[in-house]
Amino acid sequence: MPTRATLPMIPTVDDLAADPITHHFEDMVAPSGLTNMHGTVVVGHDLTGIRGVSFPPVAQGGAATAALFVDGRLFESYGIPVTHEWRPDRVVRRALIDDLEIETTTVCVPGETAVAIDIAVRTSSPEPRDVALSLSLGARVTCRTTGWDAAELPDALNSVHLDPARNRIAFTDDASDAWSVQGLDTTAVVRGSGVAPTTDEYEVGIGGMGRGGDVSVTLAVLPGETAHVGYVHAIGRSRAEAEAVFDRVTGDVTAAVASAERFWTHRLEAMFGGSDEYAGRLPVLETSSEALRRLYWWGAFGVIWFRREWPGNVLGRTYDTLMPNYWATNTFIWDYSLSSIVHAMLDPEEMKRQLRVWISSDIHTMFATSAVDGSSIGRWYSVNDFAMTRLVADYLRFTGDDGFLDERIAAGTGEELTVAEHLVHWAEAWRGLRRSSALADYGEIDNLLECVSSYTHEVASLNAANIWCLRTVAGIISRRGDHDTAARLRTEADELVAAVLELYVDGAGHFAAGQPDGTRLPVRHCYDFSIVGTAIAGDLPEHVRREMVEFFVRELQTENWMRALSPWDPDASYSVRPDHQWNGAYPAWPADAGRALTALGAPEVAAAWVEGLARSANQGPTGQAHFVEEAVPGINGGARKAPPQLPYINDWACSSSGAWVQFVIEGLFGLDAPTGENPTAGGALAALDPDAVLRGVVLRGRAYDVHADGRVEEGIG
Repeated sequence: MPTRATLPMIPTVDDLAADPITHHFEDMVAPSGLTNMHGTVVVGHDLTGIRGVSFPPVAQGGAATAALFVDGRLFESYGIPVTHEWRPDRVVRRALIDDLEIETTTVCVPGETAVAIDIAVRTSSPEPRDVALSLSLGARVTCRTTGWDAAELPDALNSVHLDPARNRIAFTDDASDAWSVQGLDTTAVVRGSGVAPTTDEYEVGIGGMGRGGDVSVTLAVLPGETAHVGYVHAIGRSRAEAEAVFDRVTGDVTAAVASAERFWTHRLEAMFGGSDEYAGRLPVLETSSEALRRLYWWGAFGVIWFRREWPGNVLGRTYDTLMPNYWATNTFIWDYSLSSIVHAMLDPEEMKRQLRVWISSDIHTMFATSAVDGSSIGRWYSVNDFAMTRLVADYLRFTGDDGFLDERIAAGTGEELTVAEHLVHWAEAWRGLRRSSALADYGEIDNLLECVSSYTHEVASLNAANIWCLRTVAGIISRRGDHDTAARLRTEADELVAAVLELYVDGAGHFAAGQPDGTRLPVRHCYDFSIVGTAIAGDLPEHVRREMVEFFVRELQTENWMRALSPWDPDASYSVRPDHQWNGAYPAWPADAGRALTALGAPEVAAAWVEGLARSANQGPTGQAHFVEEAVPGINGGARKAPPQLPYINDWACSSSGAWVQFVIEGLFGLDAPTGENPTAGGALAALDPDAVLRGVVLRGRAYDVHADGRVEEGIG
C-alpha cells in the first residue's frame, strides 16, 4: 500500500497518460485530441491520419489528411488492430503488419502552428526490407476572423499546389489568406491526385473531404534497426508563413516531439505554483489514496487543457469549452461555471477579464463568446443567471477582490451598473420569467438539456438555484452595508422554498417540471438531484433528503459512472445522446452528484463511489460524455468516452472537468468558505484516507491547510 510519502504530489505526463486502447477501424473509440494552447488536432484511428487541424483564425473543418498506405495498400484496409496511447504531450499509435512494426508519435508542436508525426518502422525479419510508405494529403483550409458561430470548424474548397522540390504540397482557399503546407522531412515523391476537386455543393458525408495528392518514400529497414520519416502539417495566413513553419519543424522532427514533453511537464508543474504561468495556484493534495489523487488531477488538468493563447485572441487568454471537434474558440458560460473554483484559484486575472466580457454582453440571448472577435454566440441558456452569480461569488471568495463589486460595466442591454448591482439583477431575474405560478419558466428543450424533451419550463433545479442565488447575493451585499436589499433577497428566497418543494414527487425521490397548462410532468433527471441537493439541502425535510439519495442510488448511480436520466423515465426513449440521457452522463454530473450526496447527508455513498469513478479517468481528460456500461462496454474498467459522430455528437474533451476539483475540495474534504467568513471543513474521507491534506488552499490572500479530519490551519502563503 503506497503512503503519502511515496506518492507524487504533482503529476507528470506519464501520471496523466491514458490506458493503451487497442481497436479496429471505426470501433466505438472516440478519436483523441492534442493541443499546444494555440491550436488543436484530431488524432485518427489509423496510424498516421489526422483531421480537424485548427490554429485560429485558420481552420479546415473536419478535413482528413495523412492517410497511410503501406506497400501501396491503404493501411486501414488490412483490418489490423491499432494500439493507441494518449499522453498530454503526444499520441503514440502502433500496429504489426506481418513482420513490420510501425509506430508513430504525433504532437502539436509547441510555439508553432504545426502538427508533427514521427513515423518509425522496424522489422522482425532477418533480412533487410524496403518498405514503401505513402500519405494521402488533403485540406480545406480557410481563415475566419469573425466569430466561429457554428459547432463545426470553418472550412472552404481549396486549390492544390505541388512542391516536389521540397517534398510537400500546399493548399489554399480562394482568398489565399490561409495556407496548409504538408509533407515529409526527407526526399519524397510528390504527386497530385489527378482528381478534379468537387464543388462545395457536393455532399461531404458521401464524398469525404477531398484529396489533393500524396507524398511517398521507400524506407530501407535493416534487421535490429529502426527507420524514421517525419510528416509535418503547417498552417499560416500566407504561403510564406506556412512554409517557414514547415521548414523549422521538418528541420528536426525528433526535437519537436521532445519539446512537446517539456512543454506539458512545465505546465503541469505550473498548476501548483512555482511559475509565472498563472496568477494563482491550486492546492497540493497529499494522500495515500491513488483514486482520490487521480480524480483530483483529472479535474485540474482537464481545465488547463483548454487554455488558448493564440495570436489574435481578443482576450489574450481564454479557456475553450470543447475540443477537438466542436465549438472551437468558444467559451460557454455554463461549462466555465462548472469549473468556477479552478479558474478562481488558478487563473483569477483571466477569470476577471472573462467575467467583464459576459457582464457587458446580453446573457439572456447567448450561451458563449468567441475569442476570435469577442462576439456572442448561440441562443439563451436558462442557466446563465445562476452561472454568472456562481462565477462572481467564487471569484470574490477565493481572491478577496471586493473592489470588483464597485466596477461599473454596461450590460449588453445598455444599462450601466456596478457588479454588485448586476448580482442583484441576476438573482432576481427569475421574477421576469414567471407565468401563472410562483416559479420561473425556463423555456423549451433548447434552453435546457437539449436532448430530454420532458425537462422544460418550471424545473426544480434552476428554481432551487434561484434560492441559492438570492441568499448568496444577500450575503455579499450585506457585508457592503446594504442590509435592506439583503433582507429583501433573503425573504424572497425563503418564500420560494415552498413553491420548489411543491414540485417534489413524494416518496419517489425526484421532482416534476411544471408545464404552461398547469400540469406537472415527473422527470427523473440528475440535474434536479444535483442542483436541489447542493443549493437547498438544508431546506428539505429529512424524508425528502433520504428519498432523493435512495432514488439516486437506485436509478442513476453505476459502479464507475452514472446515468443522467433514469431508464425508468418515459423520456429515456427520446434520445441516445449520452451527456444527458439514460445511457451516460456529462462529465460534471457525477462530480456534482457527489457533492449533493454529501450535502444531503450521505457522504459515505459519495466516498464509496470514488474508487469506481477513478477508473473512468483512464482515457485522457474528461469527455463531453461517458457511456454507462449497460449501453457500451467500458475500457479497462472505466466508463467509455462517447464519440463525436451522429447520433452521439459528443466531443472528446470538455472543460467542465473542474467540477471534480470542487467535488474533492468541497465534497470530500468538506471545505466551506463563504465570502468574508473563516473557512471550516469536515468531509467524507475517513474510509479513503483519514490523513489526507490539501496544502495551500488560498482564500482571500491567506493560505490554509485543510485536513481530512476537519482541521483547517493557516499554511504557507
